[in-house]
Amino acid sequence: MQTTQLNLPAFEPRIRPDSDSRRSGYEIFDPLRRRWVALTPEEWVRQHFVNFLVEHRGYPAALMANETSIKLNGLSRRCDSVAYSRTLKPLAVVEYKAPSVAISQKVFDQIARYNIVIGAPFLIVSNGMRHYCCRFDGGSYRFLPDIPAYADLESWQISNQ
Repeated sequence: MQTTQLNLPAFEPRIRPDSDSRRSGYEIFDPLRRRWVALTPEEWVRQHFVNFLVEHRGYPAALMANETSIKLNGLSRRCDSVAYSRTLKPLAVVEYKAPSVAISQKVFDQIARYNIVIGAPFLIVSNGMRHYCCRFDGGSYRFLPDIPAYADLESWQISNQ
């Protein structure tokens, strides 16, 4: 099993050999979905980033979801992660890429399209090495210097209702 060192705090995820003997690989436990999933480079980033949000930025795990299904222009799509407010309104949409994938305008276009449906005030993108967050401010996105704490997301939403 080969994994990439990420630009995120140390974390020891639960990993096991793939339970399907027809596949050769590993699985990683996703605590938000409460199940084992294939360990891909993108999943490696997702699990580390979710751990970072929960353990280091105070995001309540109970108010987060992975692989949230949406309908966009009649097509089924999935948001990698969504963080919700305590009133269950979307606060942030998160898009992950494998560490080898550069964060480009195309990635931001993808998450912005998803956010047409979700309507979250914050967008976060990470490939595990570089992380970006922007806030929607009345028709445009403004990049933030860091990934905000959950309390900051909530207070921004409350002050802008």
